Amino acid sequence: MKLGPDNASLRVKVYREGVAAKMGHDLVLEVTRWEATVDMASDAGPAIELTADPRSLEVHEATGGVAPLTDRDRAEIRKNIDRSILREAPIAFRSTGARLSGERLVIEGELTMAGRTGPFSAELDVADERATGSIPLTQSAWGIKPYRGLMGALKVRDAVEVVIDARLPPAQPPPGRSAPGTASS
Repeated sequence: MKLGPDNASLRVKVYREGVAAKMGHDLVLEVTRWEATVDMASDAGPAIELTADPRSLEVHEATGGVAPLTDRDRAEIRKNIDRSILREAPIAFRSTGARLSGERLVIEGELTMAGRTGPFSAELDVADERATGSIPLTQSAWGIKPYRGLMGALKVRDAVEVVIDARLPPAQPPPGRSAPGTASS
């Protein structure tokens, strides 16, 4: 199964802190160019691969701050993310193991971000033909120095949240069996 912006959302929640936190905004960034492949029939359990274009992060929502974000502010945020934070490096995840435990999908694998690759794990809720989850990520673990402004008085927290919400196709019956309520041919 293929996932991407057409049938799922991939967002990053970024929070502010510091003495001047009231000046800044908490942000929800939308990843607008990404794709994932999920193979639930793999012999080793569910196999997942994801790639995301770091230049595609756009401000979806901004809360707080003393004034609303302008288009210029949004463009500046995007430029800072691309050049200073993610350093124009591709983002990729490849699972090394995944298991379904009730309505939880537990995934382990390797994440490549900001030029570094390392182990990464996540848990998603899988129910009602949806996979959802909020995955904590510590920027400094990937060599990312969280953004600072106003001479360090306004900072982005080191911990961000990656939020996924994906519609899954209806479960298919095994070959040779009918879905409930249908006749077998």
